[in-house]
Amino acid sequence: MSLQVDIRKSFGDYTLDVAFEAGDETLGFLGASGCGKSLTLRCIAGIETPDEGRIVVNGKVFFDSEARINLTPQQRKTALLFQNYMLFPNLTVADNVAAGIGREASKEERAAIVARELDRFGLRGFGQRYPAQLSGGQQQRVALARMLAASPGILMLDEPFSALDAHLKGVLEQNLVSLFEAYKGTILYVSHDIDESLRFCDRIAVVDAGRIVEEGTGDELVNHPQSVAGLKLSGCKNATPARRVDEYCVELPQWGIRVQTETLVPANVKCLGVRAFYLECAEGPGENCYRMRVDRVSDSRFERTALLGFVDRPYAEKQAVDFDDNEMSYLHQHAFWRISKHTDKVLPREGDVLWIRIPSDKVYLVTH
Repeated sequence: MSLQVDIRKSFGDYTLDVAFEAGDETLGFLGASGCGKSLTLRCIAGIETPDEGRIVVNGKVFFDSEARINLTPQQRKTALLFQNYMLFPNLTVADNVAAGIGREASKEERAAIVARELDRFGLRGFGQRYPAQLSGGQQQRVALARMLAASPGILMLDEPFSALDAHLKGVLEQNLVSLFEAYKGTILYVSHDIDESLRFCDRIAVVDAGRIVEEGTGDELVNHPQSVAGLKLSGCKNATPARRVDEYCVELPQWGIRVQTETLVPANVKCLGVRAFYLECAEGPGENCYRMRVDRVSDSRFERTALLGFVDRPYAEKQAVDFDDNEMSYLHQHAFWRISKHTDKVLPREGDVLWIRIPSDKVYLVTH
């Protein structure tokens, strides 16, 4: 099984320009809303037509602008799972599952395929119900069963959990495990959730403004991000513009400080990142130690997050602004610090002034 995509499509000021290959694996597309993830899947499925380029699935040319090839969605025989599952409300569960099975299959074969997929997804006994009689989780399982029953050349899932609460999402993720185990071929998985992508995907492509800016394993993305988009999508709360001072030092104009690094600073460094839970208390002045004021705190179940303002900003390009004057500029001048509530230390409180250290071996430097 294989997939080769090299396409471009323009919408006024926005252009999708992606090129990638995939084999028997789950390739994730990770990116913010509107970056081109879903559009890429729709082009592969034949719902959208690229302006130019080529799409080849398992040796079959789906689209080739030069050769004037553009197969219909029916001819492509792909499976694309949307967020709302797209079940036929007037068909029973069994008929929904059978909807994608080719006409060449006999009545007995169709019945056997439907029974197999209903059983696989825990839907035995639901065949004669209608979608409106099912829970959201059951509807999703019907949609997944329909995907496998059709024996598609490629599976594509477009943020299948975006509308679910956390508990139901955890339960239904197991349905995807069953789907992925049963399917041998290329699976494309769209998400804006890094943890979701890490659980399901062998490789992850970071999409930003219509382009793939980096590809790699989940471990590579989390521990060695190569782009600003990848840095932010990997869950790094602190990402700020940087410029090189020398081989092991960068200046951060929005924070107004300089940071020493253990890794060599690239000449074209663009951004520094440091995860919120890597910041640590310090006794006083020292390398990468800064006086910081706790301007806000917020609590989750197990953590406290503190918004830290730099008291001393000798390298700032602009004066500090208040929240009421410019919310985004205010936030960009701050660092996030995340502390476990399960600690014997006193948790930071709003108004505290502390010495905070940025470990030189815990920073990321990206160039694009």
